[in-house]
Amino acid sequence: MTERPSGPFRLGDRVQLTGPKGRMHTITLREDGELHTHHGVLKHSALVGQPDGSVLANSGGHEYLALRPLLRDFVMSMPRGAAIIYPKDAAQIIAEADVFPGSVVVEAGVGSGALSLWLLRAMGAEGRLVSFERRAEFAEVARANVETYLGEAPANWSVVVGDLVEALPETVAPASVDRVVLDMLAPWECIDVVADALTPGGVVLCYIATATQLSRVAEYIRVTGLFTEPEASETMVRGWHVEGLSVRPDHRMVAHTGFLLWARRLAPGAVPPEVKRRASKSSYGDEDVELWTPGAVGDREITDKNLRKRVREAQRAAEGARQASGATGEAGASA
Repeated sequence: MTERPSGPFRLGDRVQLTGPKGRMHTITLREDGELHTHHGVLKHSALVGQPDGSVLANSGGHEYLALRPLLRDFVMSMPRGAAIIYPKDAAQIIAEADVFPGSVVVEAGVGSGALSLWLLRAMGAEGRLVSFERRAEFAEVARANVETYLGEAPANWSVVVGDLVEALPETVAPASVDRVVLDMLAPWECIDVVADALTPGGVVLCYIATATQLSRVAEYIRVTGLFTEPEASETMVRGWHVEGLSVRPDHRMVAHTGFLLWARRLAPGAVPPEVKRRASKSSYGDEDVELWTPGAVGDREITDKNLRKRVREAQRAAEGARQASGATGEAGASA
């Protein structure tokens, strides 16, 4: 993993510049690099050696606040092949799944790599992350985004292109995985192979978009008898405007993005205590299943042309990060 991002700015660092009107520019510092805007030019060399949090003026006298971007800043602006998991949900996933340093984690699908970055940070260099993705193009975007942020491809991360049901038993040994995170349209299709892969006490967590999906995966997990009673939640974040005596909620908030549902693997042969609940509709007919089709649950297909563009953008960013990282390593060696 990369070293701690702190200290004075160096060549190869990613820097987030915020102008007077709040507009942000994210750059990678290069020896002859320049940021050109309608308000003037800011040379990258002016940032090198300055501490994080500095304010610098460009040739037109416009000031910019310079900060290293946080991980949440990066994932919200990186090239996307598929929709990302928002930071508010990623934080809850790390907490509810209890991803710990040294853990072995499986995620499916990898999407654009946003959750992969959060998981890699939580598990540390001693952990292992195996990410599954059905579409090769999405996997390429995710690889490039992770390499762009970290400056290298993590040795403890592997991406498998294929269907989780078929590929998981071939990739990991039974009862060897600590945590499984499923971000897919029909996670109930994978619960059986996930149960085989999880160690007793391990956690499966599903990130799902709609209440109908939430209901179906919860009932499937109950029927298997292999897990504890599933728990579910959603996370809403409401910002506040705080200025003098003007203290009020923001007019806009990040509300529903998805549901989280999690449960723990029981020991082989263990029978969970019976949970008493009111009678409810737990069977499904053809009309119910139709509600879970991709179109009905809002699964938006990205066009092939747009996806190829996202892949190129992500790969260019990764190549720039590799070159910058190499230049930084050579500079350090010569020093």
